[in-house]
Amino acid sequence: MSSPTKRIAINFGGGYVPGLNALITGTVMAASEIGWEVVGIRDGFDGLLFPDRYPDGGLLRLDRAMVEHLTGASGSVLGTAARSDPFHVRTVDQDGMLQEEDRSDALLESIRSHGIDALISVVGPAPLSILWKLSRKGLKTVAVPKSVENDMAATALSFGFDSALAFATETIGRVSEAAQSVHAIGIIEVPGERTGWLALQSGTAVCADAILIPEIHYDLHKVAAKLREKAKAGRAHALVVVAEGAAPLATQAAPTGLTVDPLRASLSPGSSGDAGAHVIERSGHVAERVALELQRLTNHETYPLVLGHLVRGGPPTAADRQLGLAYGAAAVRALHDSQSGVMVSFQPPDLKFIPLAETINKVRTVPANSVFVQVARALGISLGD
Repeated sequence: MSSPTKRIAINFGGGYVPGLNALITGTVMAASEIGWEVVGIRDGFDGLLFPDRYPDGGLLRLDRAMVEHLTGASGSVLGTAARSDPFHVRTVDQDGMLQEEDRSDALLESIRSHGIDALISVVGPAPLSILWKLSRKGLKTVAVPKSVENDMAATALSFGFDSALAFATETIGRVSEAAQSVHAIGIIEVPGERTGWLALQSGTAVCADAILIPEIHYDLHKVAAKLREKAKAGRAHALVVVAEGAAPLATQAAPTGLTVDPLRASLSPGSSGDAGAHVIERSGHVAERVALELQRLTNHETYPLVLGHLVRGGPPTAADRQLGLAYGAAAVRALHDSQSGVMVSFQPPDLKFIPLAETINKVRTVPANSVFVQVARALGISLGD
C-alpha cells in the first residue's frame, strides 16, 4: 500500500511585505511535484486558534491551479499577523478583563487534528523565537525570512527587501526632484529601527547628500556644514535619508527646541522621544528631529517625509518574485529531506538551512567596512560622522 499524502501548512507571521503570494506559489508548486497537499493558515496562527472567526474555519486549501497566477499579485490571500504569539494569547475573561494565556499546546493539538504534518512559516525577526519554541515542543517546521529592513541574521537577503528598496529609491528620487525645484532640504525617513540597510542603499542609489543610519551615531553639525558648502556652490537644495532608528551622538541627544509631547508623558511618565516602537509609535520621530535641527543650523527650509508602511505595499520586484519562489521550494525540499527547526538562508549562490537556534535574537547590521558604506563615502555622501 502507498503511504498517505503528506499535508503541510504555510502561514505568515510578523508584518506585511510585498509579494507574499510568490512564496505561496513556490511552496504549492514544489509540494505538488512530490504529491503533497498544502493548506494555508489564515492570519498567522489565528486561523487555528480562532477558527470560529472564519467562514472556512481558518484554513484555506491551496492547489496548483489556484496559485499559479499569484506570483506577481499584491496582497496576501492568507493575511498576516504582526503579533500572533500562541504562548501569549490575549483574551477577555468573564469580568471583561484582558489577560494572556499560553495556548501553544492547543495550537499543536489543532495542527495534529487537521492532519498537518509540518509547517512552513514566513516570518520576521521576532516570530523566529516563537517557531523555535514550538519546534522544541515537537512541531516540524521550516522558517522563511522576510523583512523590508533586511535585518534577519544568517541570510544575505530577506524576502521583501528588494521590493521595499525599489519603492523607496523611486520615491526618494521624486522627493529629490521636488526639493530641487523649491530650493529646500528634503528629509526622508525610511524603516530601519535597528539596521540601516534600506536607508543606506536607497540613499546611495539617488546620490543623497547625507544618510543617517543606526550603526553610525550622527553629528548634525557635520551634516549641516556639508549642506552649507553645497549651498555656497550654488546648489540650494539637498536630500537627507534617515533610518527610523538613527540616533545622534550622546552630546546631541536632546536637540534644541524638542520637548516631550504632553500626551506621551501622560501615557508613560518619564518617557522620551526615544521610546521604542512597542511603547509608542516612533515613525516620523527622527525625520522631525533632523528636519528641525538642520533648519536651525542651516537657516534653510526643510521638508520631512516618512515612508513608513508605504514601502510594504505594491507588487514585488522580479528579484523578490524569484526569491519567493525559491524560498518556498527550498522549504518544501527541507521538509522532504526530514529537516526541521531550520531557517532557509540565502547565501549566494546557494540556499542553505540554518538551525533556528543560530538565528534568533540576532540582528543583521551594516558593518563599518560594508561595501555600501565605502561606496557612499567615495561618492561624498555624509554619514554624519
